[in-house]
Amino acid sequence: MKTILGYLLSPVYLLIFGLSLLVFHPIQVVCRWMGGYHLRKKSVDVLNFILVYGLVVMGSKIRFRGFHLLPQGRPFIIVSNHQSTIDIPSIVWGFRKHHPKFVSKKELGKGIPSISYNLKHGGSALIDRSNGRQSIVEIMKLGKHIEKENYCASIFPEGTRSKTGKIKSFQPAGIASLLRAAPSAWIVPYGIDGNSKLMEKGYFPLNFGNKLTFTVLPPIDPTGRDIKELTLEIEQKIKQHLGQ
Repeated sequence: MKTILGYLLSPVYLLIFGLSLLVFHPIQVVCRWMGGYHLRKKSVDVLNFILVYGLVVMGSKIRFRGFHLLPQGRPFIIVSNHQSTIDIPSIVWGFRKHHPKFVSKKELGKGIPSISYNLKHGGSALIDRSNGRQSIVEIMKLGKHIEKENYCASIFPEGTRSKTGKIKSFQPAGIASLLRAAPSAWIVPYGIDGNSKLMEKGYFPLNFGNKLTFTVLPPIDPTGRDIKELTLEIEQKIKQHLGQ
């Protein structure tokens, strides 16, 4: 039955997803023109609420946990495992009070309604993976931005998403660059569970009846820590949380 429901309801959610991106693109443009960054951000928050909770159409049970642990009055860096496209809306909505910015590949900065516009005008870092120097420069700019504004930055140190949900090795370079530019930032490990199963077969069909859990783990003060050891510790904490 779940398989049948997956085939029947996936087009409904994908229609919600696609139409939301199309509708909110001009809304973002107008909001930015009328009210600048903060009004545009409110439109982005609403968009990502729809993208996340629209998954109830797929019988998904969605839970955000541990957000009371977030450090207040200081910047922080969200370090997360990466399972699917839905990871990003969960971060935008879950951390909305802290103005999350992303380290993203530059290809996402053009051609995608709403998403590309938000990345370009929301303060995220668009990096060229084939150009190490450009990547570091952009990440450092992002680090300085969150340090100044007490915002948060999100990075997926696996590099690419895990289709099976099994965590790949975390790479420390991006975390190191952010901490260098934002020395007062703490690290917030973030565990994403269930998104890979939702998209086990790709975008069609989506699996029906999944539990999607987004969990903030206890923050870490990185002051004086060796970055490689710190990165490994974060990886192990998220693996332990996911039972890997």
